[in-house]
Amino acid sequence: MRGAAVIRFAIAAVALLAIMARARGVENLVEPGQWKVTTSNVINGIATPPQAKARCITAQQADDVTRTFGPVSGTINSTCADPEIETSGRILSWRLQCRGQLDADVAARFSFDNPQHYTAAITSQGRMGGALISDVKTELVGERLGDCPQ
Repeated sequence: MRGAAVIRFAIAAVALLAIMARARGVENLVEPGQWKVTTSNVINGIATPPQAKARCITAQQADDVTRTFGPVSGTINSTCADPEIETSGRILSWRLQCRGQLDADVAARFSFDNPQHYTAAITSQGRMGGALISDVKTELVGERLGDCPQ
């Protein structure tokens, strides 16, 4: 009986350490505040002019970069698999695949250079009836400007 309790405690301790290590791995990747995000796209081989937009990142969003910068699926007549998400150091990578009327394959890699700057590359392909109908490559640059406006 005592041996089983020791094993349960050891398993719980290892799980807690893994959770803490994972939390440390994604902690402080971005600071909350006002960000300028510049987006450059190449859509079906044609480059579009870069566009910059302001984005306010809250403290809660900064604490959960996987959710804040992770995939979002909103498809009609397609079913998406659970996204594959991986964090390693200051890198967040993910992939999302959807199948149905429109087959979509989207992958991203975010590099958090420091808490006030990140870059990302996102690729997206859409197929209908097996034919490629959309091929998009997006590059993002995020720069923290300061506090969010009140």
